[in-house]
Amino acid sequence: MGIIKVENIRVFAYHGCLQEETKIGSDYRVDLQVEANLQTAAKTDKLSDTVDYVFLNRIIKEEMLIASHLLETVAKRILNRIFNEDKLVKKATVWISKLNPPIGGDVEKVTIKMKDKRKN
Repeated sequence: MGIIKVENIRVFAYHGCLQEETKIGSDYRVDLQVEANLQTAAKTDKLSDTVDYVFLNRIIKEEMLIASHLLETVAKRILNRIFNEDKLVKKATVWISKLNPPIGGDVEKVTIKMKDKRKN
């Protein structure tokens, strides 16, 4: 097994339960870690034998554009797509951080972390 990380993906999106959040939007940071067998790719030197981090980045950006009340919902969509669209991924963890959240204080970020593994 091996690990691929895509870190500090910056996205502007419209998530939140407050009406203002869905109108003005916020800055987000997304981090992703996937586990897969990377031994074949190490031998063949072929992109088709590994998990393409360009593909992972695209999934994150596309799912972050779909407004949701909860970051948990967005995280689950990201994980579902990764497992549905890349059979090499065995486990994945996603962190989604809302930067400068409107929670009545000087808070740098709030972060949710969700992980899942392939069922079959």
